[in-house]
Amino acid sequence: MRITTVYDNQTLDPDLASAWGFACLVDDDLLFDTGRDAGRLLSNMERMGIDPMGIRTVVLSHAHGDHTGGLGGLLSTGARPTVYALRSFPQQFKADVRSLTTLVEVAGPVEIRPGIHTTGEVGSHLVEQALAVETADGLIVVTGCAHPGVVKMVRRAKESVGGKMAADVSVVIGGFHLGRASRRQIRRIIADFRDLRVRKVAPCHCTGDRAMRMFAGEYGSDFVKVGVGRVITVGE
Repeated sequence: MRITTVYDNQTLDPDLASAWGFACLVDDDLLFDTGRDAGRLLSNMERMGIDPMGIRTVVLSHAHGDHTGGLGGLLSTGARPTVYALRSFPQQFKADVRSLTTLVEVAGPVEIRPGIHTTGEVGSHLVEQALAVETADGLIVVTGCAHPGVVKMVRRAKESVGGKMAADVSVVIGGFHLGRASRRQIRRIIADFRDLRVRKVAPCHCTGDRAMRMFAGEYGSDFVKVGVGRVITVGE
């Protein structure tokens, strides 16, 4: 299973563009989030040899523009993926998507295809969904911004795969939303990650510099630096 970062605040390749937002390709044909700007998203995909017409599924973590803004541009290429969006998304957004392609409104956990699950709605004020991907080497958990709390997102991801809370988490990748978190709060989150048997971390986007440094210090060689162009392979 490969997770390829196609949109992020940072880039690992000078030929690829960075901008505030997040998107990654899962299993070669599932796009998790779409970044803010379609031009940058599509340019990065082209340079990385990713054909928009090959995208069968789009999962949107939450309704913020830095995660949904590239969808219109993707659909303008003629791609017609099935889009999984939370039922709490704005009505006009959902209507616009439905006018072009199939929209699945998500409330509870859904198995999108064998081994790939969405957590369904997590949180109450700002609702979000994460992705849980089963591999032979443990779960991959992909978060957009983790507004409800990254620990809560990981717990829900483990629960969403048939209640397999004992399963190891091979890697958590995405935004952890810890830019304003104190050192004490971050230490607690790291301890919770260890309790949840998270073996590797790949934080990016809205995680925050302090949290990045602390996760890197704790996880050492199991800390994965993420930016546009990063490919993480699990279970192969």
